[in-house]
Amino acid sequence: MAVYLKYGGLIIIAALFMMLGIHVLMGAYRLEDPFSFMLTFFASNFIILISVSLLIGFAIRFWRLHTTKMDGKCEKGSRSRG
Repeated sequence: MAVYLKYGGLIIIAALFMMLGIHVLMGAYRLEDPFSFMLTFFASNFIILISVSLLIGFAIRFWRLHTTKMDGKCEKGSRSRG
């Protein structure tokens, strides 16, 4: 149960950082100075890239954990019946 909470929390944190990156990206288009726009644009894309890759990694780990626990329960049930 604690592992589910751990990966669930990490997924939520990564999603929040992704939303922060999208918010910074939208703010970049409101800037007047081209240099500030370029810095903010690339920084927001970097935040989005890192958070999405972490989000995918945590989701895959969560899914693998869930499927291995489910396979273990199915195998235990089939062994005790047979």
